[in-house]
Amino acid sequence: MSAQLWKHAGGAEPGGWSPGESHGPEAPIHDRRRTAKVGLGVFLGVVTSLFLLFLLAFVARSQVSDWRPLTDPLAPLAHPWMLWVNTALLALGSASLQWAKVSIGRNQAGTATLAFLLGGGFAIAFLGGQLWVWQQFAAWGYFVSGNPANSFFYLLTGLHGLHLAGGLVAWGVVAQRLLRHGAMERLRTGMELCAFYWHYLLGLWLVLFALLTSTPETYQAIAAFCGLR
Repeated sequence: MSAQLWKHAGGAEPGGWSPGESHGPEAPIHDRRRTAKVGLGVFLGVVTSLFLLFLLAFVARSQVSDWRPLTDPLAPLAHPWMLWVNTALLALGSASLQWAKVSIGRNQAGTATLAFLLGGGFAIAFLGGQLWVWQQFAAWGYFVSGNPANSFFYLLTGLHGLHLAGGLVAWGVVAQRLLRHGAMERLRTGMELCAFYWHYLLGLWLVLFALLTSTPETYQAIAAFCGLR
């Protein structure tokens, strides 16, 4: 009986634990966050391996005689201003999601929501810009089957766009909950993962952009370094 009265009074258990010190509800949240971050890390490791294989194939294929570079004076990527515009859009999207991540850490709900929505909007604009570049390639006669360099351009940009579109699905779920005035603490992990994923896709795009707009001499140097010649 005395033990029961002690519990109802809020006293500590003999081992030093008291009900007021319980962290039970928080543990599952931290576990879910850790699991989500590990899962995303594993997924990005697979994506990195996939793109690395494609990039090695790109460099190896560029050493064959039928390769016609897209950076020739009259080729579409001689002056890739369209891709520069798209790069700026993706960078703005990444910066906006980082802004959202910082704002949610400061409990600035309104700012975090605005920045998060802007991040997705810039990503959608980037995908639209990439589709416009594809249309320009087709209008100039640079079809998929016309040249191995064309095929790799469509493959690499399309695969990158596909991963960004998949990220937009997750972004849309979080954005919908934000607009429904969901609890910011529950959405913090989703916003942080979206920001990290956008940063990764920006870095990946910069690598693709640099490679796609490089000269044949650069491809030869990379092939020699990797032992592909």
